[in-house]
Amino acid sequence: MSTATTTESGELAPVSAESLAELLISRERPPRPSALSTSLTFGRRAILKIKHVPEQLFDVTAFPIMMVLMYTYLFGGALAGSPKEYIQFLLPGILVMSVVMITMYTGVSVNADIEKGVFDRFRTLPIWRPSVMVGYLLGDALRYTMASLVMLAVGLILGYRADGGVLGVLAGVLLLLVFSFAFSWIWTMFGLLLRTEKSVMGVSMMVIFPLTFLSNVFVDPKTMPGWLQAFVNNSPISHLSSAVRGLMSGDWPGAEIAWSVGWSALFVLVFGPVTMRLYNRK
Repeated sequence: MSTATTTESGELAPVSAESLAELLISRERPPRPSALSTSLTFGRRAILKIKHVPEQLFDVTAFPIMMVLMYTYLFGGALAGSPKEYIQFLLPGILVMSVVMITMYTGVSVNADIEKGVFDRFRTLPIWRPSVMVGYLLGDALRYTMASLVMLAVGLILGYRADGGVLGVLAGVLLLLVFSFAFSWIWTMFGLLLRTEKSVMGVSMMVIFPLTFLSNVFVDPKTMPGWLQAFVNNSPISHLSSAVRGLMSGDWPGAEIAWSVGWSALFVLVFGPVTMRLYNRK
């Protein structure tokens, strides 16, 4: 078997298949990229998308500021006597609520890339399959961090003081980031499962709003009816809010931290495989 190439005189010169094979395999194939390197690469891609469309930062800058100011001054006087007193209880909870609500945009981004056909090219690459999804979540972790810093800065201006100091605040934010990373797997599943961005947003709102508002973010659940307390006290958002609030106040709420870590592991173990199954079949 042979093929041909064109010479300077315009004539076709025969080329053997053996010479072509020798040319193609003369060099060693580059090593396959590791799971960590591909995940970080896709994480960098997610960050570059923010760089080119900076309007995406609205939900991690203006939205958290609005949430802190609105709830502090709307409910502070009625629930705690003054906004300054209420901010001590509210800030850790509203921090959890705002960051958890931001996680739903992960599913919207995944769905948008599916509509553009980007995933079809990703699946042809010799890479670790979950790295595409992990990269999305790593990129969004930067957005969660920015939202946390913005809200803490506003809280300090309004009079919030963390008795746990810098270490307590860092521990609380770290726990929140771990939980948000795990919680985002739910939205990647919806991003792959649903057809449009609007449907992803609608379903996400239906899940997030009951979870965040039916929790101990705003008030102590002791004032709630017994049947509602049973739900609130066992909500993952309530466990996370209590853990973050305790760490920032200088305590070590071991049970609440364990519950938060346990919920995070459960989300990854359940929704991670479902997401990858949908991704491989999409």
